[in-house]
Amino acid sequence: MKKLVWILVAVAGVAGLIVGYRQSSQERQAEAQAEQPFAAQALLHRNAEGALVLSLDAGAQQRLGLVIGHPAAASVLRRIKAYGRVLDPAPLAALWADLASAEATLEASSREFQRLKQLHAQGQNVALRAVETAEATLRRDQIAREALQTKLINGWGKALATRPDLSNLIRALVMREAALIRLDVPPGTRAEPPQAVQIFTLDAPEQPIAASCLGPAPEVDPQAQSSGYLLLVQDSPSAGRLAPGQALWGWLEQPGPSRTGVLLPASAVVRAAGQAWVYVQTDSTNFIRRLVSLAQPSGDGWLVSDGLTAQDHLVLTGAQMLLSEEFKGRIRVGY
Repeated sequence: MKKLVWILVAVAGVAGLIVGYRQSSQERQAEAQAEQPFAAQALLHRNAEGALVLSLDAGAQQRLGLVIGHPAAASVLRRIKAYGRVLDPAPLAALWADLASAEATLEASSREFQRLKQLHAQGQNVALRAVETAEATLRRDQIAREALQTKLINGWGKALATRPDLSNLIRALVMREAALIRLDVPPGTRAEPPQAVQIFTLDAPEQPIAASCLGPAPEVDPQAQSSGYLLLVQDSPSAGRLAPGQALWGWLEQPGPSRTGVLLPASAVVRAAGQAWVYVQTDSTNFIRRLVSLAQPSGDGWLVSDGLTAQDHLVLTGAQMLLSEEFKGRIRVGY
């Protein structure tokens, strides 16, 4: 009797182990499916044009959190985003002081030469050698003045160096009643002299500051190899909070007609292979990744002038999830 009881207990234990193993196996399978919830629904195939199509049923689209909509048609001004800093006016003020001193010296030597020349012509007791010495001094002072003028133009640009109110402007810059700014466009970007400029500080990106363009910066930035423009903030309460060396960014409005196209939110754009893409829904279950050229930043997104229309069904939210599903599908099918 005891032997029979032990046999029954052993059989029950084995049965429990078998049931436990099956339950554990089922749980592992459920966890694996939970880790790849869309693997069974996400399919890849080529359409008649050879484009890769990602197919997702309605349930998978919902779980991915896709938001589909039409991009908004837009017309925006041509503008370029530029980055720069507030320039220190001290070197400009020192150079202007040297130039003003050279001009005063030149004026004095010019008067002295004219006086001695006139006295010598009238037969007064003025030797010819004295006249020649005065003329040499005049030429030396002319050369010194021209060298400083050239240095001012080469270092700060002709538009600034030849301003008739330069002395007053420098005084305003030193007193922090005005600010001189350099903004550079990205290397390789071709920019025309801007029609209008808005600049922003890093701590107040929502408060634009109006600035006027003085002209092209006289030299290329040696580190970034970028070119830009000299700007002036004047007659503005914002000038006082622009300190030398402060980092800024801004928009340079370009001449020409406005750009037209559609506006893409940043969430609709994905990056792959060094390029920008969006997902377009071609029917209820199919999506195609389409290459786009981001013509110009606009708000928190981009203006696209070619390749998309306001009638396209675009993945506005969840594009990055689609890109992940596409890459996983490529691995499974060997694309």
